Amino acid sequence: MSLLDTNLSAFDPVTDPDQAERYLTDWPRDARGRARAILRPRSVEEVAEIVRLSAAEGIPLVPQGGHTGLVEGAVPSPAGNEVVVSLERLNRIREVDPINFSMTVEAGCILANLQAVAAEHDRLFPLSLGAQGSCQIGGNVATNAGGINVLRYGMTRNLVLGIEAVLPDGQIWHGLRKLHKNNTGYDLKQLFIGSEGTLGIVTAVSLRLFPRPTQVETAFLAVSDPAAAVALYGQARRDLSDLLSAFEIIQHFGLELAQEATPDLRHPLETTSSHYVLMEASASGLVDLSGLMQRFLEGVMEAGHVLDGTVAANTAQARTLWRFREDLVEGQARRGRHLRTDVSVPISAISAFLAKVDAGLTAAEPSAIPVAYGHVGDGNLHYNVLPPPGMAEADKPAFLKRCETVIYGALAEFGGSISAEHGIGRAKLGSYLKGLAPAEKALSEGIKRQFDPQGLMSPGRLFER
Repeated sequence: MSLLDTNLSAFDPVTDPDQAERYLTDWPRDARGRARAILRPRSVEEVAEIVRLSAAEGIPLVPQGGHTGLVEGAVPSPAGNEVVVSLERLNRIREVDPINFSMTVEAGCILANLQAVAAEHDRLFPLSLGAQGSCQIGGNVATNAGGINVLRYGMTRNLVLGIEAVLPDGQIWHGLRKLHKNNTGYDLKQLFIGSEGTLGIVTAVSLRLFPRPTQVETAFLAVSDPAAAVALYGQARRDLSDLLSAFEIIQHFGLELAQEATPDLRHPLETTSSHYVLMEASASGLVDLSGLMQRFLEGVMEAGHVLDGTVAANTAQARTLWRFREDLVEGQARRGRHLRTDVSVPISAISAFLAKVDAGLTAAEPSAIPVAYGHVGDGNLHYNVLPPPGMAEADKPAFLKRCETVIYGALAEFGGSISAEHGIGRAKLGSYLKGLAPAEKALSEGIKRQFDPQGLMSPGRLFER
């Protein structure tokens, strides 16, 4: 029996065209696909049945989470031959184990909800993203999401203890172990983390929890340039040690974009500068974090490493400071189609890389409007580009592609990565394959063939088929 001949009502299909629209694109809405069907299973068994039927008929599948992706990884193909498998109905919290510092949840759980449940048990799940109010943990796992707390807690792959997944032949792999140490053979769960749905469908995950911080210090600081920001990070990493949880760099234009999106935001400092640092430290227990942060800031101010700064006096002020970092993304979106990159370089190379790209863009595309910001503590930068005002929509794709070529060219010089946290999807496939070493390509293709010999799981993502 064919999947499409089955009574699809068992899988809660989406048939209304208006309702289906949100399953055909992702957050930027730069690309729109067509779906052969849109299914919303409610259990791992239903996911397994869908996969078994698709395997029997050779129907390609694309798993889908919260529609917050940026690289077209979960957007169905324009050809209309793929079945979308939305995980949004698999949204149960199966278990919270505070003593083991772990929780087991289904793939469709929204990240912010997981954070809230962990907090109810006096624990922290530290993955923190701008899209946390709508992204789903299954998508976070599939893309190995990063966010602002990577420098302290690591990427998603550092936060996963076990995985349940449906394999391309319909088997269910019950890998939901809660062990913090397990040294028996290959760590198979790591193959699924960052695999973008190409090896199977993650349906549940066991996550690592941490002590919930009882003290948080948030500072917004003006610095002279990116080199000063990197030097400041080195000092903060030494003086605040493992209590440093976030360290972001934002250029002044980023603040203006945030204010365009949220007009009630006011510049937090009397001094304006070309660049700013938004940093945060957190602690629990008996540590005097406020005193530690004060001594650190006094030292860097006296040494001239910081031009001006402010420390949030309460949670509300801290949230306002973070809105500058979060809302600049919305400000870019309001400017229309633009280039989004997600690159990484060694932390020590951040300043030189930015200078190289700035000079390259000025020479090649002087009308380009750069928007550079990112996570200094892990070397992850978002060097984005806005087209000049008035550029025709038809001219933007080629213009932005030329800008991307400049950025990626500089990236190769510094031994960087074209994707630090967003994934490859379909949008970056060509650039990814072009930079893949022969040995890496052969190993990756071998893993894909072993798991998915028919090539039905998320074809065209990570691999050409």
